[in-house]
Amino acid sequence: MSIANPQPLWQPDPQRIARAQVTKFQAWAAENHGAPADGGYPALHRWSVDELDTFWKALTEWFDVRFTTPYARVLGDRAMPGAQWFPGATLNYAEHALRAAATRADEPALLHVDESHEPRPVTWAELRRQVGSLAAELRALGVRPGDRVSGYLPNIPQAVVALLATAAVGGVWTSCAPDFGARSVLDRFQQVEPVVLFTVDGYRYGGKQHDRRDVVAELRRELPTLRAVVHIPVLGTEAPEGALEWSALTAGDEEPVFEQVPFDHPLWVLYSSGTTGLPKAIVQSQGGILVEHLKQLGLHCDLGPEDRFFWYTSTGWMMWNFLVSGLLTGTTIVLYDGSPGYPDTGAQWRVAERTEATLYGTSAAYVMACRKADVHPARDYDLTKVRCVATTGSPLPPDGFRWLHDEVRDDLWIASVSGGTDVCSCFAGAVPTLPVHIGELQAPGLGTDLQSWDPSGKPVIDEVGELVVTNPMPSMPIYFWNDPDGSRYHDSYFDTYPGVWRHGDWITVTSRGSVIIHGRSDSTLNRQGVRMGSADIYEAVERLPEIKESLVIGIELPDGGYWMPLFVHLAPGATLDEALLSRIKATIREQLSPRHVPDEIIEVPGVPHTLTGKRIEVPVKRLLQGTPLEKAVNPGSIDNLDLLHFYEELARKRA
Repeated sequence: MSIANPQPLWQPDPQRIARAQVTKFQAWAAENHGAPADGGYPALHRWSVDELDTFWKALTEWFDVRFTTPYARVLGDRAMPGAQWFPGATLNYAEHALRAAATRADEPALLHVDESHEPRPVTWAELRRQVGSLAAELRALGVRPGDRVSGYLPNIPQAVVALLATAAVGGVWTSCAPDFGARSVLDRFQQVEPVVLFTVDGYRYGGKQHDRRDVVAELRRELPTLRAVVHIPVLGTEAPEGALEWSALTAGDEEPVFEQVPFDHPLWVLYSSGTTGLPKAIVQSQGGILVEHLKQLGLHCDLGPEDRFFWYTSTGWMMWNFLVSGLLTGTTIVLYDGSPGYPDTGAQWRVAERTEATLYGTSAAYVMACRKADVHPARDYDLTKVRCVATTGSPLPPDGFRWLHDEVRDDLWIASVSGGTDVCSCFAGAVPTLPVHIGELQAPGLGTDLQSWDPSGKPVIDEVGELVVTNPMPSMPIYFWNDPDGSRYHDSYFDTYPGVWRHGDWITVTSRGSVIIHGRSDSTLNRQGVRMGSADIYEAVERLPEIKESLVIGIELPDGGYWMPLFVHLAPGATLDEALLSRIKATIREQLSPRHVPDEIIEVPGVPHTLTGKRIEVPVKRLLQGTPLEKAVNPGSIDNLDLLHFYEELARKRA
């Protein structure tokens, strides 16, 4: 495979490279820990994976991680799964998240924005006071280290306070967004048996109020382990009987007391999308998240006390946890609670403008929607403070890179990043000192030995292979909840290549060190032995104005044949006539190859997604292979279950 884009779209200037934290870290690590002084990021990355222990030791010193008990060594057992990080050490994540309060008491720690788009600040001193008060009340309620505390909350300051207070007492946080229905929430929370539930009476989205009191009542009935329910009146209703008032629990003025817990003490539980069975309950550690997020946010995202960090997310997605960790670098974080496109498609740009965000993160889907809707960010909003626009959720298509470059600023750092809920971090993405090439992630992250492997387990360059990580990362799960022998954890990542993390994405590592993501390997198209990523087809097809969204599936047939249908959801007013069919096929043939042209193009009423917005390829593939709906998919994990009946009916007709 040749590298298609020899010329970078963007290159950081020498001043920017000199100012970047990663440049300063490299010079310091060269002086103090034997890192290479020359060779820039590629040399630093090589050192960080070759000298893993030294790199992470250096990182904790650079960011002044406060170990109340010192560690015996950086890595105990290195084997995956089960690597032991910083054995013997104790610390507290929340203590580090609130450190900036000592020097910047009256500056904003949080900027809360709703659909009025008017930012409301919460200062560092106020955040620390509320966390101290709530942590004391949680202890008074009997919450002990290891107890689970849950939140059914939108992206509001109370959610951040509740997470930090939980971490302060050594509890284990877990959250769902209030657009999740009762079944979806119970599929998650019943697994971990929370003792406290923080909940709202409803939320506002798309200019409407959504009352969730019935769902809350059902959660209370179905979670027998709850000792307390805390009511946050977003819609202004009275607390239900037996619930505690948020305002009463945060009225005190107590210094927070931070429980010093082992490095690998659980911090929070995140959940896989759960499209096929119960969501996996993924447990990550206080210390592992602390050091991984300091690396990602402080070095890769180049965030510090002068910055404002806005990522469009909800509390049901790992990016919310990642956003909260912006506090670790003393950064002001922006909490936007509202629709991504209300009152118009440009809404997120308006929030970036009003909050003076320096790093603005969104989804690739939103960027492409703006391009389609003819949004002109730089013309209509003052985005002079935005240094970086980052995207995740799915690969940012080449057209997305060009559009951001043309419509926001030609001196814009565009960071397409890719990782997973599984590590609550990025495997590859932002590097402030490297050029940006269209359609590519800049580089693998420090300390992450990311490789692309062929089926025999051999690394390949400039060829499509499996995304693997060959050394442990501190934020890898310490375990899955309710997986006593670790078999579910092992089977999720380590059953293909023993001792090596296989993530389930197809990638290309290029000879210049950048990374291209091609889509999920478990739903990857494999025609005549040639593997193709679905993302490449979506990018080509969805350029056509008539196509709102698409879904491509490849199915191995019993007779050895292969059926590859392309499902298209048309834009209003469009018709799938012969002319459009021909244009779709011609577009795919010209932009990709004749092999990428589907066997059939079928109009559908819509494309189903997970609750966090990812198209669901594997369950649709299973339905088309004849798996019954209830076995092919977990209904509570889908945004619109009715859409699946179309695919179910199609499978019946084909059979």
